[in-house]
Amino acid sequence: MKACILMGSPRKKGNTNALLEPFIEELAQHQVEHDLIWLYDKRIEPCIACRVCQKDWKIFGCRYNDDVQEIFDTIIACDVIVLATPIYSWYCTPPMKALLDRLVYGMNKYYGDNQGPALWAGKQLAIITTCGYRPEKGADLFAEGVKRYCKHSQLQYLGMLAERDLGYQSIFMDAEKAQHSCFFAQELFKHTWR
Repeated sequence: MKACILMGSPRKKGNTNALLEPFIEELAQHQVEHDLIWLYDKRIEPCIACRVCQKDWKIFGCRYNDDVQEIFDTIIACDVIVLATPIYSWYCTPPMKALLDRLVYGMNKYYGDNQGPALWAGKQLAIITTCGYRPEKGADLFAEGVKRYCKHSQLQYLGMLAERDLGYQSIFMDAEKAQHSCFFAQELFKHTWR
């Protein structure tokens, strides 16, 4: 099995990466391969709903020549997609939102009158996120949006690990959060990746 982790944080030593590290270590213990893509390192143009991607149902087919085709290829080759992002204004960060907009059209060939396939149908998706509010008030809207996104895209939503940061004067990562991250990976592995 293989996971594609889409990292939406701009900070390589930030809270979201700290929460993701035990998750990745747990994947390695179970010999689950993964690709980690730092979205802030990629060129991701915003979708303009031009519908060029709807013309050929076998390919991604976007008009832009940026890094999204490479990300598309990585996603197609994986079994599980993990969205790792801090929450900004109750949703994911800008490059992740831009990518999700591009993928929802390029992967799903049923815009308007089209009755084409979802190129990623059946893949599984999970969220790892950090936020400043309690997760049920800070990450809930993103989780709800992703659940609807998965339903529309014929993806299987696996759940979310969300942890709260109490502010700049506190230490974010601790043993309990690391344990939650490992347990989340174990649960995904136990229920879906065998």
